[in-house]
Amino acid sequence: MTTIVLVHGLWADGSAWSETIAELRSLGHEPISAQLPLESMEDDITAVRRVLSTVDGPVLLVGWSYGGAVITNAAVGQDHVKALSYIAAFAPDQGESVSDIAHRNPGSLIREHIRVTADGHSYIDRPAYGKVIAADAPAERTALAAAVQKLPRLGIDSAPSGSPAWRQIPSHYLIATQDRALPATTQQELAARIGAQTTEWDTAHGPMYARPKDLATYLHTLAKDL
Repeated sequence: MTTIVLVHGLWADGSAWSETIAELRSLGHEPISAQLPLESMEDDITAVRRVLSTVDGPVLLVGWSYGGAVITNAAVGQDHVKALSYIAAFAPDQGESVSDIAHRNPGSLIREHIRVTADGHSYIDRPAYGKVIAADAPAERTALAAAVQKLPRLGIDSAPSGSPAWRQIPSHYLIATQDRALPATTQQELAARIGAQTTEWDTAHGPMYARPKDLATYLHTLAKDL
């Protein structure tokens, strides 16, 4: 069976996928969630490739938000990665950064609610986390996500992407039409540019918090066709 490897975004960790993993396991999968250091894009790419090195057989590589930029680079040269799945995610072209994409269109609440530590790391203001990331998710779930969020190093979103894997690997894109972190207009532009098979949901930036069962079913459908 195809292995589903899940890659989280900024201001999150691998536990973002907990409910989705449980649902995928009930469908017969053994998914794996990578843990990103969030100190540099290079380190994050290395972390995903390390996880991929532990997997035999075909892989569906899934990236949420910033994780989309990571899988865009990490999948290059990984022949067992048979498809990419972008979940409300950044999908940069060569030389383009996450920051470049983030500023394409208005509508993100991140700038309003981002906070910075004295040593140059960032986090989403915890009381506002649900509003920014998953307004349609249960408040207790987003409170937990806010509590365990990792603090990425400032500037991590400015790293230019290398040659994108989506040029060689079939891609799927789940657009979140109620997104308050990465505007849906930007997602639609990215999905069209990479030639992805596109699905739209009336949900916020983090469907793994609001609709984990639906997300697992969606990923199961993608994986079973590989």
